[in-house]
Amino acid sequence: MNKSLNRRWTLVMVLMFGMVLLTACGTKYAALPINEDVDICAICKMQVKDDAYATQLTTKDGQNYKFDDIGCMNQWKTENGTENIGMDYVRDYNDKEWIEYSKATYVYDASLRTPMAYGILNFKDKPSAEAFIAEQGVGTIMTAEDLASHDWKQNTENMDMMGEHGHAEHGHGKEGDGNEMHHEGEMKEESGHQE
Repeated sequence: MNKSLNRRWTLVMVLMFGMVLLTACGTKYAALPINEDVDICAICKMQVKDDAYATQLTTKDGQNYKFDDIGCMNQWKTENGTENIGMDYVRDYNDKEWIEYSKATYVYDASLRTPMAYGILNFKDKPSAEAFIAEQGVGTIMTAEDLASHDWKQNTENMDMMGEHGHAEHGHGKEGDGNEMHHEGEMKEESGHQE
């Protein structure tokens, strides 16, 4: 009877140890919500808006870093390396859903206005990115692998147009296309006529 009981306990212990190992190996670093009252970009120290430009990463030791522009997240990776990153996220430009950095599709054009003027927008899939390019008439599709060799230059003209809070006015497309979403109100102007 003792042998049977010992075998059961041994089996239970082995199963529990296996579950602990599986849980540890499969650690998921979930994206955290943006709190505009307290979240500051880890690189440029600007407010992180709860918008489509926000990005974040969590290190393997649980430290979370938020950024107001994907270019700032890239700078953090350049300065700190990527080997300790548990997960990094970007937001879909259309619905603000969090997407794993490696799974997103990106659109780049220097004329696209982003908070720190890097000109890169994030999309959950290639068809969404292609639709944006077709609508706006500008942009190049990129993958996470493409971004690894991207030059990451800021558009100095867009930097000159920064608003009073230090961010470029957010825009759907090129400057002056009548389809702008401004940083303050996050309101998309639907008016097609010019004054």
